[in-house]
Amino acid sequence: MKLLDLRSDTVTQPSEAMRNAMFNAPLGDDVFEDDPSVNALENMAADLFGKEAALFCSSGTQTNQIAIKVHTRPGDELICDGFSHIYNYEGGGIAFNSGVQARLIHTKDGIFSPDEIRERINSDNVHFSRTSLICVENTVNKAGGSIWSKEKLELVSQCAKEENLPLHLDGARLFNAIVASNYTTKDIGRYFDTISICLSKGLGAPVGSLLLGDKSFIKESRRIRKVFGGGMRQAGLLAAAGQYALTHNIDRLKNDHENCQKIAHVINECKYVHEVLPHASNLLIFKFKDASVTPRFIAHFAAQGIKLVSSGPTTIRFAFHLDVTEIDLLRIENALRSFV
Repeated sequence: MKLLDLRSDTVTQPSEAMRNAMFNAPLGDDVFEDDPSVNALENMAADLFGKEAALFCSSGTQTNQIAIKVHTRPGDELICDGFSHIYNYEGGGIAFNSGVQARLIHTKDGIFSPDEIRERINSDNVHFSRTSLICVENTVNKAGGSIWSKEKLELVSQCAKEENLPLHLDGARLFNAIVASNYTTKDIGRYFDTISICLSKGLGAPVGSLLLGDKSFIKESRRIRKVFGGGMRQAGLLAAAGQYALTHNIDRLKNDHENCQKIAHVINECKYVHEVLPHASNLLIFKFKDASVTPRFIAHFAAQGIKLVSSGPTTIRFAFHLDVTEIDLLRIENALRSFV
């Protein structure tokens, strides 16, 4: 029985074509900035978003944490949503790495307004932390992959400019948002001062994320990456996979969204499911009334060769990705309908 893994869209295996690209990648030493494959990937990503420069890193957590470190000083405060990955899932890195605290906006979907930002900007007073950064996540993982609209992005971007605050984007699943929306990578480049994009989620690369910004920001980010122990040597093996992903695996994200909708339709018919969160991209989050259902549900799927993980006592997340086939959808549907 083929193992089907729905725990995350980070579990994908490189395709044969991606492996060939990795095998044939020209290599150098990226700490000396002379790995041609890494340099090509960074130039490709920067150009895609209309930014001056990019930095290849090992993970989205690393790119986010580097960005926060460069944008802020110890004792500062950043503004983000309560659903944010940087707040919930990066090991307390905001405080640990940068000595910064978070001022949270509490929304139903991770998408907030200029007014909500302005309400949380501290006045220039010695009693208060300096507000020094605004962080947006798109799509919003914890809110079921919710997607910012172009209009709301424009409003938040304009607010940040008016308040003279840098605006950082955690774009771990940004391309999922782009293929489902009416904005482009160049639009995103104009809205945000700095951008983190992940290559190892829906795009299917085995490892890696990129931090984008202007040349001076990326120069300082390279120093912080070194301090964080993130300098990699012959990293072109991984960068080649990233180049392949950006070239071949963006448009196909629509398939993951369609698969998510198909299974959501089935889940909505399951009487044991209490609530299904809105599902605009490749993430499907649903809840049970009773926490005792969750381990039984996971065990039921495991017995049929489908790996799941809970994201709360009563909550399950399905993550659809490029390794999920039409046959796999039937397996998921059968497992859902046979659970009692």
